[in-house]
Amino acid sequence: MLRTLEERDIRFVRLWFTDVLGTLKSVSVAPAELEAAFDEGIGFDGSAIEGFARVFESDMVAMPDPTTFQVFPFEGGVSGESARMFCDILLPDGSPSWADPRHVLRRALSRAAEKGFTFYTHPEIEFFLLENGPNDGSLPVPVDDGGYFEHTTHAVARDFRRQAVLALERIGISVEFSHHEVAPGQQEIDLRYADALTTADNIMTFRHMVKEVALSTGVRASFMPKPFTDQPGSGMHTHLSLFEGERNAFHDASDPMKLSKVGRAFIAGLLVHAREYTAVTNQWVNSYKRLFPQALPDRITESPAYVCWGHLNRSALVRVPAYGKPNSARVEVRSPDSATNPYLAFAVLLGAGLKGIEEGYELPPGAEDDVWSLSNAERKAMGYESLPENLAEAIDVMSGSELVAEVLGEHVFDFFLRNKRAEWEQYRREVTPYERQRYLGLL
Repeated sequence: MLRTLEERDIRFVRLWFTDVLGTLKSVSVAPAELEAAFDEGIGFDGSAIEGFARVFESDMVAMPDPTTFQVFPFEGGVSGESARMFCDILLPDGSPSWADPRHVLRRALSRAAEKGFTFYTHPEIEFFLLENGPNDGSLPVPVDDGGYFEHTTHAVARDFRRQAVLALERIGISVEFSHHEVAPGQQEIDLRYADALTTADNIMTFRHMVKEVALSTGVRASFMPKPFTDQPGSGMHTHLSLFEGERNAFHDASDPMKLSKVGRAFIAGLLVHAREYTAVTNQWVNSYKRLFPQALPDRITESPAYVCWGHLNRSALVRVPAYGKPNSARVEVRSPDSATNPYLAFAVLLGAGLKGIEEGYELPPGAEDDVWSLSNAERKAMGYESLPENLAEAIDVMSGSELVAEVLGEHVFDFFLRNKRAEWEQYRREVTPYERQRYLGLL
């Protein structure tokens, strides 16, 4: 790595990590300082980072992970190329920080490894390309009028996807598919499956890269779950699988759906604990506008708001896709949005699935109906419970979850709830344009 820095004239190395909410943080070091950073890390004030530490316990250390080193060739120029590495956050005594989202996921993966499992994830990341990014709350303008899978002739969107995919592949992030999504300006790029920690790192890199490439083409990219009332929102449908060595633990050739007992128990865990982890996979006030949108007669919203599973059923919260090869056996969770903290989201999804395996949860019958088209009474009769309908309900359910508290750890669990309660209280007190438009003249 040090030789690469010298040979390619790399002048800056960015050390990346995220706060508890999933916001990317960065500090740049010169190559000459990197050896010392590997030995001692980079000290910083943890109390200034969301959820990391209180003032009286603020000293923390960012320790670079050399396995994540990657050159960013597209950021070259007269100043030389740049590179990045993700960091693990340590306490001054060298022990892992309880507040580091990467450590939360590592801990969950270690628990799976103790049972002989490796956890793989494959995200389908949706987002909007916009002509502008207004900060005053006014409506943004999508870059095109395209729809699902349309071959848009709008030069910006077409060039953007090509440039974004090429940029990702140049830094070693494999892209499986890219296409236009349902709403105007909405895009989807699917990353190839990898172990969950690598995928979470890739998602953080992806979000940074997409925004940078968008700016370079004169537009803005947003991962806001629901920018438009009358259009579908942006999700991050995520495919999950467990492997035991080289064998896919979800596959059973003798089962009609080719789904093993381990796979069934994993899905049951996802369903039993779905309401508990929703505040993590859908952590913003706006996230619930995507899960519970206004009815769109001419648009498919695919909002997975009800706790059920199905084979090939895209209206279900958890879907079992059709697959050919045994190693392709997987389940798809459709509730997470692309603005989640991927480290925490993958940790709670894995924790819920493992709980189902450990406790031998029984999988209920799959949903064969279009769950969106059913009435509330019909859904209730079939036992399809609703996900929390807003952030307040989600954090209330999460606050009573022993599973989520155990997976996140006490520090992250407590901070996350405090932060989200504050966000809800601020939102609850805000007088909106909707209220002024509806009531000012009427009342």
